Amino acid sequence: MRDLREFIETLDADDLKHVEREVRPAEFDVTGLLQNLEDRDEYPAVLFQNPTDIEGRPTDIRLISNVFADRRRIAQALDLPRDEWRMETSLEYARREQHRIEPEVVPRTEAPVGAIEVPDLTYLPVVRHHRLDPAPYVNMTPTMKDPESGVYNVAFLRNMVKGPKKMGIHMSPRHNYRIYQTNKKQGEPTRMAVVCGHHPGYYLGSLTLAGFEVDEYDVIGGMFEEPLRLTPSETWGDELLVPADAEVVIEAEIRPDDMEVEAPFGEFPGYYGPQRLKPVVDVRHISRREDAIFQHTFVGHRDVRILGSVPKEGGIYRDIAGRVPGVEQVYLPGSGCGRFRCYVSIDQDTEGEAKHAALQALASSDFIKQVVVVDDDVDAFDEESVLWAVATRMRPDEDMDVITNVKGNTLDPSVRGEVANSKVIIDATIHPDEQYPPRLDIPEDALERMQPEEYID
Repeated sequence: MRDLREFIETLDADDLKHVEREVRPAEFDVTGLLQNLEDRDEYPAVLFQNPTDIEGRPTDIRLISNVFADRRRIAQALDLPRDEWRMETSLEYARREQHRIEPEVVPRTEAPVGAIEVPDLTYLPVVRHHRLDPAPYVNMTPTMKDPESGVYNVAFLRNMVKGPKKMGIHMSPRHNYRIYQTNKKQGEPTRMAVVCGHHPGYYLGSLTLAGFEVDEYDVIGGMFEEPLRLTPSETWGDELLVPADAEVVIEAEIRPDDMEVEAPFGEFPGYYGPQRLKPVVDVRHISRREDAIFQHTFVGHRDVRILGSVPKEGGIYRDIAGRVPGVEQVYLPGSGCGRFRCYVSIDQDTEGEAKHAALQALASSDFIKQVVVVDDDVDAFDEESVLWAVATRMRPDEDMDVITNVKGNTLDPSVRGEVANSKVIIDATIHPDEQYPPRLDIPEDALERMQPEEYID
């Protein structure tokens, strides 16, 4: 059985820090501490043992954050050695994404998440993240069910706490928004269950690039390499199944017509998203486990950047490899928010393969707006090496292409209008018919012989 607690038990003292003192998540205590750790270049998962709820009352619900802020923990969540955090992790994700496993349903009496009913949102340790955020936000994954096909969609969506049983939701025009629009045309509310705490594989699976027709509960089963355990929801029974081993589940309905102001909210690109009219959400029921651990992500920081990158890299690699067999690595670096910039390394045999690989990367994910292609002697996961290749191998007048009027992302502050944007390809490879001087290197025997620990006190 995969759950958050099982994963936490695998973390050592360097990877998981405990905070015993009382903290107030709704008053920036949590994000203040995480920011100070980030300023020291430290990214442990942090388990807050004594957070207060939204109203400042003591609660027995613990809080965990920063789970995804180190790629080595992502490797660990996918059962890989921690030193296989680069392309090995991305390709393992892609493999599991394709080997989907259908969930199994257990009675609610056997589901840990049904142990305790929470009166309303104010009894949860919900985090207020950044200075201009008008309220605490639940920023984990609502599950929605398509009313036509019956498939489940799971995605990270932000929900602004507007009252004890009221939220405001932001949806970009993606799969979940399509479900909402289908229901709205029928004048029906959209049912959803927000899962606030589960094994990292659950959240990695929710970020699949699979098509709308794919049931993402099956993809999550692939991440687990065993069936995801589901149970009937308290509000709708078998009509909406929820994860049985989640820590906290918020069952709610998105109203089909009512809109209210939502945001500003500090989003993943590192800017505040503007206020807009967004759908209103009515909370119907909240359930939790005994000794529950409420989970959130540190949006706009490394926690969310890495979470956004790993689930896409393997799929992009697979798509490129179908056209350019010499592809070696695909990396979505934190400098591009784990989404907007893509580095690709290839073993190029034929002129034009670099541009072909870049075009396929752009087609694989509409988030990407900058692609840099380098040779396989450059480590795509080493940004300094990639920028060195750009500086020494790219001719701006020949090796850079700008593509205009392409779909972008609504949370990208550079987008003008709704989603139209421009995108750029940079070919930083050595063209096959060119000769470059050899790169600097040190003899291998000298590297093996001169180990620092044997010479430096």
